[in-house]
Amino acid sequence: MKVAPRKSLGQHFLVDENILGVIERLAALDGADVVLEIGPGLGVLTRFLAERVSHVHAVEVDRRLEPHLAGIPRTDVHWGDALRLDVAALDPPPHKLVANLPYNIATPVVAESLALPQLDLWCVMVQREVADRFFARPRTKAYGSVSVLVQLATDRTDLHPVSREVFRPRPNVDSALVAFRRSGPAAPLNVKRVVEAAFGHRRKTLANALSLAAVASRERAVAALAAIGRTPSVRAEELEPEEFVALAGELP
Repeated sequence: MKVAPRKSLGQHFLVDENILGVIERLAALDGADVVLEIGPGLGVLTRFLAERVSHVHAVEVDRRLEPHLAGIPRTDVHWGDALRLDVAALDPPPHKLVANLPYNIATPVVAESLALPQLDLWCVMVQREVADRFFARPRTKAYGSVSVLVQLATDRTDLHPVSREVFRPRPNVDSALVAFRRSGPAAPLNVKRVVEAAFGHRRKTLANALSLAAVASRERAVAALAAIGRTPSVRAEELEPEEFVALAGELP
């Protein structure tokens, strides 16, 4: 049964199997692996994974795809919103996230998955600008809250540009496979709160942004910045990821 991708779901189905070998290498697939796949689509990657790992948990919101995902060995298909799935309850527990992520949820999926301690490797296909954003450096346009959160918990291991021709429909943007491994725990909630507030008003100074987000008064924010050696005029995009941890430690 032919299924037309839905733009509202950010669907671009993977149809070219030549990219699968690259995914296998970047994800360092092993026979003992338990993999979480979000947005399996037509099941091209799902079947490839199932032939090489111990178990696959595939999460799909679009029930029209059920005929394409039924009966794949060593695979459980979980129907519903990936952002609402209780990954911690999956059995066996996945420790790798390997997926062609739907465009409209790629950033929140990665950001939220950092808090899952059982995940230790990510290999995700995303828009190229999103892949660049994950590991953007301070003082660049791409640097933002997700850059800080990803870099506090992981190290990038590889990035591979992907042709638009591997998808149907052919997207109007470039894509990339980006792989990264856990290097530490996810940012604590107080750090995440400061990071998200800091980038919520990019044109404001960091002290003003924190004040506008009700994280701290401007006076308290200025004092906290001084404690980490930063002036009141500094902006969020100038701080290194580790400085956000120090800043959060100075705030209530």
